Amino acid sequence: MQDYIEFAGKNGITLLNTGKCQFCGANTKRGIHECLEVFSLNIKNLDFSLVENHIYKFLIVDAHTLQHPEIHGRWNNHFHLTRLHLIFKYNVEWTYKTSSKLSDYLNQYKVSNRDEYLFPPKVLERGLITSSNILEKAFPTAELKDLIKKWALDVYSKWSVHEETVDVIAKGFLKIK
Repeated sequence: MQDYIEFAGKNGITLLNTGKCQFCGANTKRGIHECLEVFSLNIKNLDFSLVENHIYKFLIVDAHTLQHPEIHGRWNNHFHLTRLHLIFKYNVEWTYKTSSKLSDYLNQYKVSNRDEYLFPPKVLERGLITSSNILEKAFPTAELKDLIKKWALDVYSKWSVHEETVDVIAKGFLKIK
C-alpha cells in the first residue's frame, strides 16, 4: 500500500514541507506533514478508547480526509462523504463494524459506477475549521466534542454538490444494513 507521499507523487502533486497546510490552510509549520499528525496525537480531554467517543474519531477522520483528497484514493471521498451523510442526514449511530459494511457496499457499488468521480471543492475552500483549530488548545471535553462536530459539518457542507450521489449510496447501504 502506498503512503500519502508516494500517492501524491504518483499523481504529480508536490507536497510542501513548510508553512501552512497547502490543502486546508491549517496553521502548521511543516505543511501537510504536520497537519496529518492529528491522527496520531493524543487529543487532550478525549479518550478514543471509550466507545462513546468513537464517533468523534470517525468525524475527525472524515473531515480531515475530505480536506485532503489529493493524498487519498478517489473512492475514499465516496466513503467519507457517505459516512458523514449517513451520520448527519440519517442519524446512523456509527461503529467500526458499520464502517466495514459501508466499505463492502462501496466495493459493490463501484463495479457499476466505475467512472463516477466526486470532484473536491477548491483547495483552501474545504471548511474554515482545520486540524490546527482542534489541537491549538486544551478545550473542555464538551466544547471539544462540539468543535469536532462543527468541523465535520463544515467540511460536509463544502461537498454538498455531491449530495444526490451520496444519498443514492446511503439509501442503497441502508437497505442492506
